[in-house]
Amino acid sequence: MEPSCFHYTTPRVGQNSLRIQLSFKMNKSDIGSIISKAKQIPVLIYLIKWLFLSAVIGILAGTASAFFLISLDWATDWRENHIWIIAFLPVAGLVIGLVYHYWGTEVVKGNNLLLEEFHSPQKLIPFKMAPLVLFGTIITHLFGGSAGREGTAVQMGAAISDQFSKLFSLNENDRKIILIIGISAGFSAVFGTPLAGAVFALEVMVLGKIRTEAIIPGLIAAFIADFTCTAWNVSHTQYSIPTVPDPGAINLLWAVFAGIIFGLTSWFFSKSMHFWTNLFKSMIKYAPFRPMIGGIFIALAIYLIGNTQYIGLGIPVIVSAFSDDLNSYDFLLKILFTSFTIGAGFKGGEVTPLFFIGATLGNALVWFVPLPVALLAGMGFAAVFSGATNTPIACTLMGIELFGMESAIFIGIACVVSYFFSGHTGIYTSQIRSGPKQAIYRRLKPGRQT
Repeated sequence: MEPSCFHYTTPRVGQNSLRIQLSFKMNKSDIGSIISKAKQIPVLIYLIKWLFLSAVIGILAGTASAFFLISLDWATDWRENHIWIIAFLPVAGLVIGLVYHYWGTEVVKGNNLLLEEFHSPQKLIPFKMAPLVLFGTIITHLFGGSAGREGTAVQMGAAISDQFSKLFSLNENDRKIILIIGISAGFSAVFGTPLAGAVFALEVMVLGKIRTEAIIPGLIAAFIADFTCTAWNVSHTQYSIPTVPDPGAINLLWAVFAGIIFGLTSWFFSKSMHFWTNLFKSMIKYAPFRPMIGGIFIALAIYLIGNTQYIGLGIPVIVSAFSDDLNSYDFLLKILFTSFTIGAGFKGGEVTPLFFIGATLGNALVWFVPLPVALLAGMGFAAVFSGATNTPIACTLMGIELFGMESAIFIGIACVVSYFFSGHTGIYTSQIRSGPKQAIYRRLKPGRQT
């Protein structure tokens, strides 16, 4: 066998030309040897594998999210046109409680179950999580509970994606990637923010640590899910920050100050939600009665207040926060209604209510923070979410996707500062921290959120 080699002949230099002769000889066994040693081949196989899985999951999760958003719009519109239905919120709470008590005990933990399965895999996430959380969320919104939509979309996406773990007999590491794919697809589709959705799924799993091998699958699934949802003629709310001041030192210091307030508000929301959850569990032993009793108090509160702006998603109020003068206490009432609703056992997410809380708080800060009201609302929109979920990178990207690059530095500062000032707490009790957020927290050992 003749070895492969390069043969060079001495170049001859003439008046007008220079000739270089190169001969290259190689046999088939040499080509096979080079291919077998190429490090890019496993990467290519990895990419093809996850491109297929991400595409399929993205399409399924995007379609499920589109159906969910259409159903949610219908439920919201019907409730607002038939306010009397809120009187039956206790009955709706009892129905949700009974359904989960008898058919959904394995999935009642919701997002926390996804985090637990990621860190300590026990068994496949039951597919019934998807229809149960869809049913529970639609009923919650139809009858007047204050909840969001992120939790529902994320749980549907993860429940769908985890079925592929069994179908393809994936190992433990691949199953973790599958869960990240499902979460990123669900989040991206429901908010129309694929970059934020992909990074949120990576960032939320372990505070302070990101699994880099899941970046490509997560991004592919997020973009395909968003495209699929849009293809079903589902539109997302548009927000605008028309004026952004120069990022001078004084303005950036005001952004830091606002971020501190947003972070403390995130901490207060998380603590409030855990307080009501623990109170209902300690005082009402029979789980189906918790949302029923909670529904009585919520319905009475809505009747006494005389309006419905603090229930449901609250999208109209969020939009108004970018331009209109709102009540300075709107964010406090939304904290109360949402933490009480979720704590009582109703279903839905917390993120859109966090948008409401952050945007209305930013709107109130305009009275003593010399920044444009739309910018403050946008900063609060992203930063309160950042502090409550411990995902500053994803929230910064979400702010950029929703509001534009011009406001990026203000939103980024607010999100990071809020993240630090929210302490070692969050809305997901099963979220793991790999270490302290900052040196001042070093007395805290790695572990779950409080």
